[in-house]
Amino acid sequence: MCGIAGEINFNARNTAITQENAASIIDTLKRRGPDQSGVYLTDFAALLHTRLAVIDPENGLQPMVATYGEKEYCIVYNGELYNTKELRDRLLDSGHKFFSHSDTEVVLKAYIEWGDNFVRMLNGIFAFAIWDKAGERLFFGRDRMGVKPFFFSTRGLNDGDCGKVFRFASEIKALLAFPGFPAEIDAGSVAEIFLIGPGRTPGYGVFKGIHELKPAHCGSFSRKGLRIYPYWKLEDHAHDNTFEQTAEKVRFLVTDAIERQLVSDVPICTFLSGGLDSSIISAVASRKLREAGERLDTFSVHYPENEKYFKPGKFQPDSDDKYIDIMAEYLGSRHHKVFIDSDDLVEALYDAVDARDLPGMADVDSSLLLFCREIKKHATVALSGECADEIFGGYPWYRDESIRSRDGFPWSQTTGYRRSFIRDELIGGIDPCEYVYERYRQTVEETGKMPGLSPTESRMKEMVNLNLQWFMQTLLDRKDRMSMYSGLEVRVPFCDYRIVEYMYTVPWEMKEYRGREKGLLRAAMRDLLPEEILWRKKSPYPKTHHPGYRAKLSRILRNIIADPTSRLLDIAKKSELEKLLETNRELPWYGQLMTTPQTIAYMIQINYWMDKYRIRIV
Repeated sequence: MCGIAGEINFNARNTAITQENAASIIDTLKRRGPDQSGVYLTDFAALLHTRLAVIDPENGLQPMVATYGEKEYCIVYNGELYNTKELRDRLLDSGHKFFSHSDTEVVLKAYIEWGDNFVRMLNGIFAFAIWDKAGERLFFGRDRMGVKPFFFSTRGLNDGDCGKVFRFASEIKALLAFPGFPAEIDAGSVAEIFLIGPGRTPGYGVFKGIHELKPAHCGSFSRKGLRIYPYWKLEDHAHDNTFEQTAEKVRFLVTDAIERQLVSDVPICTFLSGGLDSSIISAVASRKLREAGERLDTFSVHYPENEKYFKPGKFQPDSDDKYIDIMAEYLGSRHHKVFIDSDDLVEALYDAVDARDLPGMADVDSSLLLFCREIKKHATVALSGECADEIFGGYPWYRDESIRSRDGFPWSQTTGYRRSFIRDELIGGIDPCEYVYERYRQTVEETGKMPGLSPTESRMKEMVNLNLQWFMQTLLDRKDRMSMYSGLEVRVPFCDYRIVEYMYTVPWEMKEYRGREKGLLRAAMRDLLPEEILWRKKSPYPKTHHPGYRAKLSRILRNIIADPTSRLLDIAKKSELEKLLETNRELPWYGQLMTTPQTIAYMIQINYWMDKYRIRIV
């Protein structure tokens, strides 16, 4: 994986980027690509790249340039293509020659051969930009699920730049490093942080003037202006397969996605939580590596004394440790247990903000960051089980009728509580309830549904779309930023768009086979796993239950509140922060992953974020 950035500037023949400030921008992306970096400077365009070498380390250097006739094209690309061979074979048949076996070269030559529509042919996780020098045009795109990030801005150095400048980058921090780009927030930004956060409205970059290219979108920038449009969307249609045929198809798609994503020229491993999703991935990976005479490395996260303080609940009925041991022994993997204590978890809250460029999922972020940092000592690529819950219906709100029948985002139904923290003068003319509900309503209305569906089936389509567009994006943001902060590439096989397309048409009663969450997935993969793993009740990402963790957080937040110059107090009410510290209730903020301790940590992250990024409120 890599970091990309660039600027197209039609105001002058030379962009605002020079070799000197290009180095500063590249420096912000070095964690994404620690192995190599490169700069392409030409009339009106500057493209920058930092590389984490995974496929063809010697020949896959970027920015990559190709010349056809008198036309020159240059690409910067971040991602992995999982149908590289099929596309390469078609391009070879068309007369193209290759000097590498990198997927970057395939993407560039596919654009040259087929034009903008080539993006519909890609199966992978990616964000890219291609400069057509002769045509003075930039074409860019992002993968269907939004696994790889792409932020952009049309904000130039002065008012005269409007419509003439386009800047893009893998991360927000790189855009902020461009000459003359201020770190500013407004009322909408504050609403995002408190009413939507740690999620984000699709396409919104929180900072004023920064946007995100939505998943499954592409676009172009030229002298004619900026054009952005979707190249793919989920569509509903009749599902004619029997349950047995459906399970067989699911098994093929899941297995094929995992095996395609095991291709790597560097060491590869898997996350293993003892849950269904990571166990399926590890089982397929272990079998494939064994056929090649290799042994799989697996990794799990643990917290000291967690068993002592863990209390079973509705959303987390049991601890992971027993199941991790069962699965690791079953696989015969080289298993590594990564232990994270409370002090490290708290300290990493700040690194997590640096990685995400925003306050995020508190210790849910920082624990993953520390976990990936340790994994990077052993491997460069890992496979993880994100997105199975969204696609196969694993979350509690899919199955709890009282939750799924309510209007609003099922993981965040506390708008009044969230609003109570915001200083009144900052929210402006925004109605908090309307701000959140409008986003929910629009997503529901855009859900693709066949006519004549039952009320239950209709609602489940809406639930899938809500989860794919919102909750999953937050988790993918987390996965990408926390892993790439240590130069670890994490692949997500369940995000293969073929699985998503097929599962969207599958009736809910099939997904809920035997009355179990992800029942269809369990049935499809039944002979791969031990019975106690196959039918284990879903358990969320592990977090610490040690009471010392909240105590440490509370001391930090009290010190922040006591300092009148703290940036948190610029946007949050001191009285409500004090109430937060005193409450003994586990108040939800964002699903079952973020309750009162994580809300305290989130406030600490907001304070650090505003100070570190020198944010100005406008």
